[in-house]
Amino acid sequence: MSNDSKPADELAGTEQPFVSHLIELRDRLVRASIAVALAFGVLAIFPGPSALYDLLAAPLVAHLPPGSTLIATNVISPFLVPLKITLLAAFLIALPVVLYQVWAFVAPGLYSHEKRLVLPLVFSSTVLFFIGVAFCYFFVFGQVFKFIQSFAPKSVMATPDIEAYLSFVMSMFIAFGAAFEVPVVVVMLARMGLVTVEKLREFRGYFIVLAFVIAAIITPPDVVSQLALAIPMCILYEVGVFAAGYFNRYSKAPDEVV
Repeated sequence: MSNDSKPADELAGTEQPFVSHLIELRDRLVRASIAVALAFGVLAIFPGPSALYDLLAAPLVAHLPPGSTLIATNVISPFLVPLKITLLAAFLIALPVVLYQVWAFVAPGLYSHEKRLVLPLVFSSTVLFFIGVAFCYFFVFGQVFKFIQSFAPKSVMATPDIEAYLSFVMSMFIAFGAAFEVPVVVVMLARMGLVTVEKLREFRGYFIVLAFVIAAIITPPDVVSQLALAIPMCILYEVGVFAAGYFNRYSKAPDEVV
């Protein structure tokens, strides 16, 4: 009789924590979604989806020939594309709240020395992503569009499609935002013990070549944008190597510190 009840007791003991974790995960997702929805509502009122698209298209419009504008080849594009941009902007604004909800969900399972590492990484990854997006918007776009228009034949009137432009902008934002996460990736690799700081220093020359290869693949075929991505990646790699040595000691458990 007791043997028959044992599996049920074990199942009851493991089911409740699992269900409670699912409930907490649901609550965290709801809070993150509410933050995105609130940001979306504010942006929809002011400055509005159309104004946001005009702001996003400003670097391209500034380098279009006189009298040329963006066009919409799809019937519903003038409605959907600004809404997509508003949702993207809302997610970026709410990103600190979203990352905090992720951190709050995993924090109870971490040791105190690991918590000291997670929060700075969450903050730094958010800031670095924003810096990468801002660098792409304020510097890279202007150089890329200027380069493209300088090669456009006089007989061709440039009228880019708004959906194609949105796809290009999002891919560039993700590429530069992810590229600026190099220090965070380096620190995490070193802290997890996959590589040592000494190995990272030895890999410096290979990473420079890798950075230029990545830049050549994901950026338009002009030297300015490739250098604009590769050079910051190399600099951020050095920052990551330096930070890895610091965090490796700062985030160690008390019995690991020498």
